[in-house]
Amino acid sequence: MTVTIHPTALIAEGAVFADNVTIGAYSLIGSHVVLKENVTIHSHVVLEGRTTIGAGTEIFPFATIGLPPQNIHCKGENASVTIGEKCIIREHVTIHAGTEKGGMKTTVGNGCYIMVGAHIAHDCHIGNSVIMANNATLGGHVIVGDYVNIGGLAAVRQFVRIGAHAMISGLAGVSEDIMPFANILAAKATLRGLNLVGMRRRGLQRQDIQDLRNAYNVLAKDQPGTLAERIQKMKNLYGHSPVVQDLITFIGDDSKRPLALPLEGWECDASDEGDEPRAAGCA
Repeated sequence: MTVTIHPTALIAEGAVFADNVTIGAYSLIGSHVVLKENVTIHSHVVLEGRTTIGAGTEIFPFATIGLPPQNIHCKGENASVTIGEKCIIREHVTIHAGTEKGGMKTTVGNGCYIMVGAHIAHDCHIGNSVIMANNATLGGHVIVGDYVNIGGLAAVRQFVRIGAHAMISGLAGVSEDIMPFANILAAKATLRGLNLVGMRRRGLQRQDIQDLRNAYNVLAKDQPGTLAERIQKMKNLYGHSPVVQDLITFIGDDSKRPLALPLEGWECDASDEGDEPRAAGCA
């Protein structure tokens, strides 16, 4: 049997390793940990408790798995964490052991990709081929079906169920059960006004700010014409302004995303330089 352990790693007596396991520098492996075939543990990983890591799984630096849950009722029970085969668990991921009231175990299926800083709390059960993006967070007792994709910074409340094949967008706050195949969208960033304070701090002249206000107003979603026609109108009317030229150059550059445009009902009242443009009806 071939097991490669860096000399600085700390391995407790009782840990069980299968063939072709690799453990990196300064990692800590507890006495009840089981690593199956072809598991790769990078440096500075902490595996504690009754934790089993499935064959072919790779765990990156500073991940911690199997530690006691963040639960004030936890009494140090011998709860477990089981990670499936061929998972990728990136830096700073935390996966906590179960609790007595939750069945004493936390599980992650096969082929999951858990990205930087994601958190899987006690008594969660994650299906196969689940993706959790950076800093996605699951509260305790969450059940996630197969092929679910959870976007970055999304937060799922305790006891929520997420059906198979669902997509949860980044920044979403999920407090209700999500049906299979659903697409959950959080409120996205919208263009609400110009950064007048920043422009003044950087010394833009009053006329430059006026030209930008007018140019943005031409681009507003409720203005007549297609977007291409509105862009051309903006060029014709205000293209002489150097700051508007910056805007035109940015719009003309290649992009893989749509352009955030001023909302319908956008107001550009330029009568007072201190008034910030705003969407109609907004405070």
